[in-house]
Amino acid sequence: MDAAEARRHRDLVADIHRDAYADRIAAGEEFDSEQAFMTRFEAYTSRHGFDLILAYCDDTPVGQIWGWPLPVQNRWWEGLESEPEPGFTREDGSRTFALSEIMVRPAWRGQGIAHALHDTLLADRTEQRATLLVRPDNTIAYTAYTRWGWRKAARLRPGWSGAPLMDVLILPFPLRS
Repeated sequence: MDAAEARRHRDLVADIHRDAYADRIAAGEEFDSEQAFMTRFEAYTSRHGFDLILAYCDDTPVGQIWGWPLPVQNRWWEGLESEPEPGFTREDGSRTFALSEIMVRPAWRGQGIAHALHDTLLADRTEQRATLLVRPDNTIAYTAYTRWGWRKAARLRPGWSGAPLMDVLILPFPLRS
């Protein structure tokens, strides 16, 4: 789905998030709240080239993933602790695809749905690389990402209110998972 279509599915996006992140939401951290998540969703769906994929099992929505290509002027790299190499943050609109969210509802985890979403979203990308942010203590996601070919490049604290320190992972294209 493009950005306009994704916005029309806003309630479904919120439902999947609410189920997939119930524990984090219940913990009460500002960054993890449903309101903060949906504020980010609204901002992300204003990005040129935004893509959302929903996964279904029969008629039940069970997961989602989205991202967009980073434009020349962007805020993605703001909060980077240090640039791992000269030019690392230079964007030209076709260099880096930002994978922003991937989530699967708990009852459907462990069935390869996240990996299928990941590969489907990234399969036909024309950028040179993809990037994502992951909490260093999210060992389940971190293990999956490294198994799929992602490598740590840096650390970053996003500019969103209450955002935690994240590891920046990079995946060179073409996709190899």
